[in-house]
Amino acid sequence: MRDEAALLVAEVYEAAGALRRLGERTAGTEGLTQARWQVMSAVSKDGLTVPQVARRLGVSRQNVQRVANDLVQLELAAFTANPDHRGSPLLALTESGGVALTRLTERAEATHRELFGDIPEDEIRATRTALRRLLTALDRHEDG
Repeated sequence: MRDEAALLVAEVYEAAGALRRLGERTAGTEGLTQARWQVMSAVSKDGLTVPQVARRLGVSRQNVQRVANDLVQLELAAFTANPDHRGSPLLALTESGGVALTRLTERAEATHRELFGDIPEDEIRATRTALRRLLTALDRHEDG
């Protein structure tokens, strides 16, 4: 079991790296980075504060602030008044940001269909289940 677990960890790292590179290439088709794409996705439904985005993505507030400022400068997002906290505005997509995110999402979905086309859906589901169990175990390990 230990050898299998070690091999799984190595393959998860390898897959994560390959998926990050693919995400950067996909984001690059819209002149963006994966970090910008992730922040845009986080605020795509409702405006969020920078700290809320940081918590959701598991990254530092400072990193999200930098990316948010870039998105505002590119006119893909805008800060709006937050009725719950005057000092912490909400970041929301602009119309052009929504269009760019839709194009990225469609491109990513097409790539996913291509990548996973030869893998039976039950295997994908089983892999997701195992990864969620691993993530739960990792959360418990970090907390304790």
